[in-house]
Amino acid sequence: MSAVPDGKKLVRSPSGLRMVPENGAFNSPFSLDEPQWVPDGECPRCMQCDTKFDFIHRKHHCRRCGRCFCDKCCCKKVALPRMCFVDPVRQCADCSTVSQREMEFYDKQLKVLMGGGTFLVTPGTSEKSETMTCRLSNNHRYLFLDGDSHFEVELSRISSMQVLAEGSSPGDNDIHTYTSLLESQFISEGSTSRASGMLLQYKPPGSQDSQQLRMEAAEDKKVAASWFAAMHKAARLLYESRDQ
Repeated sequence: MSAVPDGKKLVRSPSGLRMVPENGAFNSPFSLDEPQWVPDGECPRCMQCDTKFDFIHRKHHCRRCGRCFCDKCCCKKVALPRMCFVDPVRQCADCSTVSQREMEFYDKQLKVLMGGGTFLVTPGTSEKSETMTCRLSNNHRYLFLDGDSHFEVELSRISSMQVLAEGSSPGDNDIHTYTSLLESQFISEGSTSRASGMLLQYKPPGSQDSQQLRMEAAEDKKVAASWFAAMHKAARLLYESRDQ
């Protein structure tokens, strides 16, 4: 097994071995808590196919939802990085489909966000923009913006996010909007619009007043579009996390 990274620790739970932050306050905002398993006494039958459990048909708990299934209905072992499992874990068919879909974010979009990009950044209502690099922190908790100045935006303090498509402006129907990360509007299927900017509303630490941050593509529009699209997926996961 590879060495444990600094700031991490290995924890063994009934579901498997997990690598988690030493300080729980530094959990990734994309992480999910392990579910409570349905007690054995409350599930005499598979919760999918209704097969009765016995010596031959053993019960298994899905590591993502905690429900009871027979081996046939819970046979897939799939990576579950949102719960920090070191190895793939047993999941039911529905949960394994969701986990497999999320792996694209961890394999691709998360790397794009951490790699960062160069943007024209306009804070608040200012008309003055500054060229800054922006990337997601290693613990996924902050957006770091660096130029002549430096500041950070904590993802958990973002109250709304708008990803603008080319040719759009605030209020258009093709804006991806997350109001408090709880409601969403999506560009219609088949749209060829490329993400060209992003508007964030967030509350700085110690303040209850929201501030606005506008980011637009600076030099490489293709890289910027990929970064904005990755932020769109990140916001969707954050919304789903808060709903679970």
